Amino acid sequence: MLHVVHHPDYVAAGAPGTGLLYDKYGLVMLALDERHAAYEVHRPSEMPRAWIEAIHDPGYVDQVVRCAVPAETERRIGFPITPRVARRALLSPGGTWLAARLALRTGYAANAAGGSHHALYDTGAGYCVFNDLVIAANRLIAEATVARILIVDLDVHQGDGTAALTVGRDDIVSFSVHGEKNFPVRKAVSDLDVALPDATGDDAYLDALAAHLPALIDRVRPELILYQAGVDPHRDDRLGRLALSDAGIAARDRFVMRQARHRGVPLASVLGGGYGADRMAVAHRHAATMLTLADEAATPI
Repeated sequence: MLHVVHHPDYVAAGAPGTGLLYDKYGLVMLALDERHAAYEVHRPSEMPRAWIEAIHDPGYVDQVVRCAVPAETERRIGFPITPRVARRALLSPGGTWLAARLALRTGYAANAAGGSHHALYDTGAGYCVFNDLVIAANRLIAEATVARILIVDLDVHQGDGTAALTVGRDDIVSFSVHGEKNFPVRKAVSDLDVALPDATGDDAYLDALAAHLPALIDRVRPELILYQAGVDPHRDDRLGRLALSDAGIAARDRFVMRQARHRGVPLASVLGGGYGADRMAVAHRHAATMLTLADEAATPI
């Protein structure tokens, strides 16, 4: 059974000209239904503002809440901050926190949003408003739910915001496997970065992951893994530049979950990136990732 965190206010109308009723966050739930998936929905609440301001500049948070973000910041984010976008930006960290709490109880849960790993202290960037991964991790640790969290970021774009917001912390450790020449141009420094050349395929990608992730988990000894499960390393992704197949993405996800389970570490995933003209195909990649992780989590060791 897949435990998935979702809220109706994650969803906006489909972009004009696409012929789709919903944006990506609604299409992912449709993709789960098209796959006849067995899942239970858990509805998040907005992350209390104090926890967001523990990570982000209160002035920037206020701009988002009031939908008064300067045009220059909106350009850096990549879209205007409307009331609907602001609402989702508040819900998404709450969803990642809830998925983590569910994972601690069940072994695995997914937030059907989130993964805003480019958001920095005083600005959003790269389609990210608030960094839900760091906000949720910080709250979980501050509330003594867990003592140490590993963020495994396998989105094709480096998690520069996550790296910058956790610098100097040993209770939140960041690991990023990403395209060397992809966005952002200026990379931050994660606790461990693995940069891959354009057109890296399944075998080389999985070899790189196997060379680093098991040893990192053993060294860090996290009590929880937050998994940025972006599907943009896929070979058909519009912004990806890597060359993973459907089978390669599935093998990646199974490997991550297997490493966590063999060490008794709960794992919560977030949606992360995925881009393409065929929005439903992207939604199915996200749905497949969640279902693969849930299936591996339920497989006897």
